[in-house]
Amino acid sequence: MCESGYHGAMQRGQMPEAPNYTSAALVMGLVNLLWIFGVIWAVFGLPVVVAVGIVLNRVITWLAHRRG
Repeated sequence: MCESGYHGAMQRGQMPEAPNYTSAALVMGLVNLLWIFGVIWAVFGLPVVVAVGIVLNRVITWLAHRRG
């Protein structure tokens, strides 16, 4: 068996470093939020978008306080 590459690193207890997808995930989250707000705006109007934004802000703030 060959001790090089991924399997050799696994046997020695060393894992290769995972890629950091944080920026990509945040950008895609923003893109999704924008198109969802756009659909809500087109269907229900701007006041509903503002209300949903306020509710999302309060939920995120509540989760942040809950986590400590």
